[in-house]
Amino acid sequence: RGVACVQPVYRPRDAEHTVLHQVIREHLEAFLREAAKAGEGVGLPQFVEREFREVLKCGAFEHGFARFRCEGCAHEHLVPFSCKGRGWCPSCGGRRMTERAAHLVDEVLPHVPVRQWVLTVPYRLRYLMAWDHGLSRAVLGVYARVLLDVYARSARERGLRDGWTGTVTVIQRAGSGLNLNLHFHTLALDGVFSEAQPGVLELQPATPPSDAEVAEVLAMVRRRVRRLLVRRGLEPGDDATGPADGLAEESPVLAGIASASVQGRVALGPRAGARVRRLGREPDIEAVTSRGSRQAHLEGFDLHANVWVSANDRAGLERLCRYMLRPPFAQERLRLRDDGRVVVELKTAWHDGTTQLVFEPLEFLEKLAAITPRPEVNLIICHGVLAPHARWRGRVVAYGRVPTEDSDA
Repeated sequence: RGVACVQPVYRPRDAEHTVLHQVIREHLEAFLREAAKAGEGVGLPQFVEREFREVLKCGAFEHGFARFRCEGCAHEHLVPFSCKGRGWCPSCGGRRMTERAAHLVDEVLPHVPVRQWVLTVPYRLRYLMAWDHGLSRAVLGVYARVLLDVYARSARERGLRDGWTGTVTVIQRAGSGLNLNLHFHTLALDGVFSEAQPGVLELQPATPPSDAEVAEVLAMVRRRVRRLLVRRGLEPGDDATGPADGLAEESPVLAGIASASVQGRVALGPRAGARVRRLGREPDIEAVTSRGSRQAHLEGFDLHANVWVSANDRAGLERLCRYMLRPPFAQERLRLRDDGRVVVELKTAWHDGTTQLVFEPLEFLEKLAAITPRPEVNLIICHGVLAPHARWRGRVVAYGRVPTEDSDA
């Protein structure tokens, strides 16, 4: 007997019964009061509070919906509005991840090999960059120029004088433990473009970097970033006073929350200053810093460059883009314990064996507040031949693509 084909049925998500919605709904006001108390009457910035309140409306029919009607059968669907939050809403973040990954693959990244470079920075610099977008863009600019120079220099050593590459960087604000960890995921076109003849671009593939070359790149990034910080007066002086803290002046309580989040600690409530609770950890095991292939670590700076996608693996490239653009957590990784605490299950166990993190409800909201980005901040940035106004951008983006009827029209 044949098996009947089952038609997919749209079922709106039940946002109001998720762990995230329940915790925010039941504890947001207490969290805001605790934050105002810690800030001596000055609470969290409005954009942070607005992010929480908008998530409470996300997927709720009483806050608005769209009505869709099939002209053929007159069947109707009601689809609730989303919050369109840019911080940590799993639903909106998941949809944005899918849309932007498809856009990068279909409209931005040419059919060439791609290598992912991931740069993380020391705790203090993470804190500074998290709320100073100008500084994060400047640090990213230093890092991107180093990568572009490395590819160009490698091409010159092989006899190609005028070769240029491009990068796409996603600024991620959170680590796997919901800690504030601003770091850069960069896709570099793994080769250089040049004009073999006027109007015709050719790609010269790069050779895979050795471990020593990755270490050299990291040392160069660290040296140039430190020079940048000195020029901006952001390195501590000889008197150990250090520069002024702009975030602390604007919102002392958010500064305290962000600083604690960077260090994996709690800022508010009776457990202020304590480390986040971990489950599955073996207390006697030594913390091991990974020294895998094409990875280097230097004084808090870390660079990883071992992920590579071939020119023809567009599905693999889209998976990599989705990974770079993923939201901080998924709904299914959250659960409530009987004692009311929030458990965050890690997708991959940490080196010390930790598999879950346990938060008091206010601690959980504190972590979400720390990773909320400022409004109108661009988190996807292109450099080199993929930069918005690069002379070759149009031809680079079209490189290797099969022309379609739309593009020929």
